Amino acid sequence: MGCFRCTGKSSKKSENLNHDCSDNKTNKTQDQTASDAVKVNPDVNVKESEVKKEVVSKHDQLALDVKGLNMNEEVSKDGQTNGKRAQTFTFDELAIATGNFRSDCFLGEGGFGKVYKGRLEKINQDVAIKQLDRNGHQGIREFVVEVLTLSLADHTNLVKLIGFCAEGDQRLLVYEYMPLGSLENHLHDLPPGRKVIDWNTRMKIAAGAARGLEYLHDKMKPPVIYRDLKCSNILLGEGYHPKLSDFGLAKVGPSGDKTHVSTRVMGTYGYCAPDYAMTGQLTFKSDIYSFGVVLLEIITGRKAIDNTKSSKEQNLVAWARPLFKDRKYFPQMVDPLLQGQYPMRGLYQALAISAMCVQEQPNMRPVIADVVSALNYLASQKYDPQIHPVQNSWRNPSSSSHVRRESRDDDKRQIAVN
Repeated sequence: MGCFRCTGKSSKKSENLNHDCSDNKTNKTQDQTASDAVKVNPDVNVKESEVKKEVVSKHDQLALDVKGLNMNEEVSKDGQTNGKRAQTFTFDELAIATGNFRSDCFLGEGGFGKVYKGRLEKINQDVAIKQLDRNGHQGIREFVVEVLTLSLADHTNLVKLIGFCAEGDQRLLVYEYMPLGSLENHLHDLPPGRKVIDWNTRMKIAAGAARGLEYLHDKMKPPVIYRDLKCSNILLGEGYHPKLSDFGLAKVGPSGDKTHVSTRVMGTYGYCAPDYAMTGQLTFKSDIYSFGVVLLEIITGRKAIDNTKSSKEQNLVAWARPLFKDRKYFPQMVDPLLQGQYPMRGLYQALAISAMCVQEQPNMRPVIADVVSALNYLASQKYDPQIHPVQNSWRNPSSSSHVRRESRDDDKRQIAVN
């Protein structure tokens, strides 16, 4: 995929907003996020004379960013975007909130820049603050897209943008603080003592993430293609409540008779739909593919791309596709850390949803509303290992044929979704 500009790894700590400011863990990740490898030329065309004629306030500076990036959305001088208010903060306010961006407030680093935990006294709230790396042009575009997108959004499964700072050459975004960090932190490379999330929690997270994506596709006006759905961008609040984050690559979807948006290929390797990677034609079904990969990660505990495995198992979807064809292999696919504590029928149904989402042909993938219906049902079916049997088949790939026969028709009814 020579045309596919993406990174092979997602940042484990990037924007995983889960550390206390007093925690002295300041190990910086060496991984890259999608935007690390995406080369964007924003073609900023703001004339020098325009800047020289006036002293640019923090509100006006954001408007100049929009104008310079040749974007259609308008940002008014009072800090509103298309009628929705995002608070504006001065740089000094955010510096005070983070102890002048103290090292023990550092949470992680991604393509946009560094992320810090802070405390804003005037709103009496802990926040996460992303500070633009001023050495890269693509950060300005991501900053503007994120402000414009999240200022319009209001959903329980999207991270809330509290405000921003566009003062001089400073660009910062202020979000609600997500204490449990990212889904990636709870699936992969678990440190000693970290709790393994159980089956019920996994289905709850999957259903919530799907509802967030449904809001972007079906409820937003105009509708939005997320374009960067991955485990590191699903953040977790109290009770493992999931919220989609990082909308710097978001794109307004096609409208009218249009079927796609032609754009440069951006995203993270392993999550990007093959049709989009090959043609640059972005559709809502591109997000569905990415969601299918995330659901596979939730079920299997495997990474989308894992270079530590054998060549046949490095790409999660490529590894899973032949196993989808025969149910006797399904128990082999479940995360061994669950130790058999999952419902067999629920496993079949969850894998069926994932298999539908990662179909190579985009027209074969379901729409997000159908995925939400199926996952809401699965999340409602609570599994209790004290009542229901613990599966021994996680060690043995064969499972009883009568169980498979009994559940097959039910699976088809549920997974076909209406």
